[in-house]
Amino acid sequence: MEAPHNSPAAETVSEPTGATAPDAVGAGPEAVTMTLTVTSPEQMQDLGRRLARVLAPGDLVMLTGELGAGKTTLTRGLGEGLGVRGAVTSPTFVIARVHPSLVQGPALVHVDAYRLGGGLDEMEDLDLDVSLPESVVVVEWGDGKVEELAEDRLRILIDRATGDTDDERREVTLVGIGARWAGLREQLA
Repeated sequence: MEAPHNSPAAETVSEPTGATAPDAVGAGPEAVTMTLTVTSPEQMQDLGRRLARVLAPGDLVMLTGELGAGKTTLTRGLGEGLGVRGAVTSPTFVIARVHPSLVQGPALVHVDAYRLGGGLDEMEDLDLDVSLPESVVVVEWGDGKVEELAEDRLRILIDRATGDTDDERREVTLVGIGARWAGLREQLA
């Protein structure tokens, strides 16, 4: 579905789903799923700013998508929306970056688990469980690695066209897992 030129993103909303769909793996019956179409990096960053309005200390956000899908661009928007210090760039080679708040809000902990092979055990050195209560923790490539950190979490799947294409369109699926995300649709409206 193509986004109208004057809107930040076209939106389709799915009803709550169980764990039968591949995109809802581990979601459970109380998951809330919604899908947005984003047609440019600017819209992806704007989506991050919109999401930042609903995030709170203790929130775990897991980002999944191909290389170049827009995970870091979305996180850059989250950082802007949260009002954090420092440029949000991919933490691939440092694994994690902490961006303190400049506006008395939660810090943004940005983790790239791409090079980490193990589960939560391998990530324990990052002390994410210690950072989580007072921060918003965003983990790229976190599927199968950080779910145990929080019963309630927001899983964001970004699908893009692959191959030799300059298509900027992305399908962004938000899966709110747990009671914390029950009002996700209303919060993003």
